[in-house]
Amino acid sequence: MTTSRSNIIWIFGDQHRGQALGFRGDPNLHTPNIDRLAAEGVVFDQAVGGCPLCCPYRGSLISGRYPHQAVPGHERQLPPEMPTVATAFNEAGYDTAYFGKWHLDGFHEREGRAAMHIIPPERRGGFKTWCGYENNNAQFDCWVHGGEGDDAFHYRLPGYETDAMTELFIDDIRKRASGERPFFSVLSVQPPHNPYTTTEDWMGRHTPAHIELRPNVPPNPAIRERAQRDLAGYYAMIENLDWNLGRIRTALDELGIADDTHIIFFSDHGDMHGSHGQLLKTSPWEESIRVPCIIGGSKPYYDNKVGCRDNPVNHVDLAPTSLGLCGIDVPDWMAGTDYSAERIKDKATPNYPNSAYLQLVEPTGHANSIDRRWRGIVTRDGWKYVALEGQPWMLFNLNEDPYELANLAFNSIYGKVRQRLQTELAEWIERTDDSFSLPEL
Repeated sequence: MTTSRSNIIWIFGDQHRGQALGFRGDPNLHTPNIDRLAAEGVVFDQAVGGCPLCCPYRGSLISGRYPHQAVPGHERQLPPEMPTVATAFNEAGYDTAYFGKWHLDGFHEREGRAAMHIIPPERRGGFKTWCGYENNNAQFDCWVHGGEGDDAFHYRLPGYETDAMTELFIDDIRKRASGERPFFSVLSVQPPHNPYTTTEDWMGRHTPAHIELRPNVPPNPAIRERAQRDLAGYYAMIENLDWNLGRIRTALDELGIADDTHIIFFSDHGDMHGSHGQLLKTSPWEESIRVPCIIGGSKPYYDNKVGCRDNPVNHVDLAPTSLGLCGIDVPDWMAGTDYSAERIKDKATPNYPNSAYLQLVEPTGHANSIDRRWRGIVTRDGWKYVALEGQPWMLFNLNEDPYELANLAFNSIYGKVRQRLQTELAEWIERTDDSFSLPEL
């Protein structure tokens, strides 16, 4: 294989916030395999889940379009006719495979358990191999399906989801390793999404009373106790995911294809775990929107293209970046930016956006979720501005206030900064043909 036709792997969990990593200084967990991937690759410090909610994020990830252009809300379906990242890789002669959580078929949990919902082949995003499920919040009772006709299957995975799904994923890579076609393969697992539990050996490593909370968790006993209890399981799940990443890298080494395989490790969004008194997701605070984003692998081709980058990478950017890593032209229907030049030697660096666009297009109405529509931006130079409809909401200088303890949105001293950022936000709304009523300033 040549560098222009390398393999590429996506590995991502659900609700894995960007702060919860060993190399990020979180004292509560050890992630040696993720840390190694980061040390050998490129880390995007300012990567975000531009819509911190499963379905809209996944729609943007797969389609390279913003949520209002693809999947605007929870339990909404990805339009079956919409081309995806798999479409582009298929057209370039790749084998494409998807394993794990999909959550793009619009199934409503009120109609039954989503794990039992069968997604028809024409609504699996164009992946040639597909083995997954719509949604599942029971990591020890995970059902997968795939195939079609006489080859269709639906069965319960043995044991814990991340372990069993990784086993399927590695088996599939073994089949592809000796083939003539390069491959694009995706592993999407539910953990560390709640319920926060994994196998006993991992759970035994963490005790709630020993969990160190972030400084922005308020001194409310009920909030702190819940956060510590949940985080004990959450960190155990991340360490298990880290271990499974190590299994995949070992398999690539044993198969002799590690040097020809890019690995992108990321997450769809984060999890508040008590910060600012909030739980779960859908909010624009850092714990909800910041995600891991690491490009590693294929070491021989890079000539010191390692280290941290401050580009505000968003959900729409991973598909074009993946195509760029493999030397494939990015189709014009993708709205995102190709950041592959940050990893590939001698590739010209284009003009990158100065900010990333944040959205909650449709509130879910769920408990512990934001119940208003909002839009916002995070900038490369460390500012965040978020507005509700007709109302400023948040303004933070993240360089000086990383825990977002001082909201400057209503401080007259920062009126010019707020105006500048709202102008940039208005440009994003117009550029993406979005619809949102910004406040009058």
